[in-house]
Amino acid sequence: MKQLPLFLLAALCLSLLLPSCEDLDGNYSVNPNHRLSFSVDTLSFDTIFSTVGSTTKHFMVYNRNSEPLDIESVQLEGAETTGFRINVDGRKGSRFEHIGIRPKDSLYVFVEVTVDPNGGNQPLLIEDYVSFSVNGQRQRILLEAYGQDTHLYKGGKTFDSDTTLTADRPYLIYDSLVIASGATVRLAEGVTFYMHDKADIIVYGTLTAEGTQESPVTIRGDRLDDIIEDLLPYDREPAQWGGILFRPESYGNRLEHTIVRSGTTGLTCQPASPDVSKLILSNSQITNMNGNLLTAINCRMEATNTELSNATGIIVSLTGGDYRFVHCTLASHITLFSRRDTAYTLALSTALPDKQSAPLTASFDNCIIDGSRSAGSTPFGGELMLDKPADGIAFNYRFNHCLIKTKGEENDNFTGNLFIDKSPEYRMTGTEDDKYAFDFRLDSVATAGVGKADPAVAALYPVDRYGINRLTSPNGPSMGAYEFVPKEEKEEDKE
Repeated sequence: MKQLPLFLLAALCLSLLLPSCEDLDGNYSVNPNHRLSFSVDTLSFDTIFSTVGSTTKHFMVYNRNSEPLDIESVQLEGAETTGFRINVDGRKGSRFEHIGIRPKDSLYVFVEVTVDPNGGNQPLLIEDYVSFSVNGQRQRILLEAYGQDTHLYKGGKTFDSDTTLTADRPYLIYDSLVIASGATVRLAEGVTFYMHDKADIIVYGTLTAEGTQESPVTIRGDRLDDIIEDLLPYDREPAQWGGILFRPESYGNRLEHTIVRSGTTGLTCQPASPDVSKLILSNSQITNMNGNLLTAINCRMEATNTELSNATGIIVSLTGGDYRFVHCTLASHITLFSRRDTAYTLALSTALPDKQSAPLTASFDNCIIDGSRSAGSTPFGGELMLDKPADGIAFNYRFNHCLIKTKGEENDNFTGNLFIDKSPEYRMTGTEDDKYAFDFRLDSVATAGVGKADPAVAALYPVDRYGINRLTSPNGPSMGAYEFVPKEEKEEDKE
């Protein structure tokens, strides 16, 4: 048997659980002052993608009077024209007559909407009303939604030649988006990908995202509604879609001012040649994954001015290859899901998945490496995992002026670092008061890492991810992707 739509299933369940509002003796109040009450005066939907149905919302209708009322009519005023649908007291339709409601009782009205394409690039406001007539008085509830046309890719989409995608309207992606070998797909500034559940981006060719500080490229899930209304958006929960997979033959990928969030596997760079650049991350944010956030195997990769944060798995897992991280914030303080036992913030290894080994070279300058784990009691544990290499395999790593949550001491591989057992103070830490959002900018001048970066390295990257000048800071350049700015001087908080 086919499954019932959620809209009908919810109404059916309620019709079985609640006594019928119409099982009355007909002795209704005729007092024109006896009116209905409602849980809302406006029922608003988040932006709805055209041709894609909304989630089901509802409002309550109350009879707060001491006598039963006859709802003479319930009418969806724009039936068949606006795309809204209603279900009243377990019945689907657009007009209902003579619904009895007991004193001090209530009934549910369920609402859905499907928006037709409007041919434009900007969201279009759609409105309708549900009107209720009782004792000659009419009361109305406003229904509103914004309809957004998209470039809709369903059933899999493959780009087999060079293509530029512009930000005229969002891209809604079901299944997989594939960039074929030899093809380059360029995402212009302001492009937004809304990825459906389990949708992936698979790159055999080359992906370049050319966002700007004002108009970043964004790759995120397609749920625009809330888990908890006005408190917790779906977009702040991991596992809303799959991830981005760079296949072995893929090289020359670059993500500039790009936000990738709330997926499952994050970015995965499969084994390649460390002699050729696989991926460059610059001024970007990769965050909130239900698995590893960034996995790279025997690749050449570089990340600068980039935040890599919050995952149930490892934040950055590097196995073999050649890597360079400068002014990056690596942090794992995920709150809605739990971190796995082996989920370090940074893991370095030479052991390949096929039981082979590959040399590793990795450098970290002016970075923050932090998380919710204990700093540990043994040297270079805590949020840092340095896997012992096989005999004869090069394992070269260097940390210069980094803030690291670990027990450690300076040696040839660690110079100018701060080893901490307590995380720095950040502006937002994913609490309920923060509406489960994070802001990994350092919070106060007394916070570890402020003014402690290597100035010679900072001079090569004079502005941070938000365009703040490191070289003019009165405290000196700070560690991580974000230059410290005192709260009293900050402009409007950035997401």
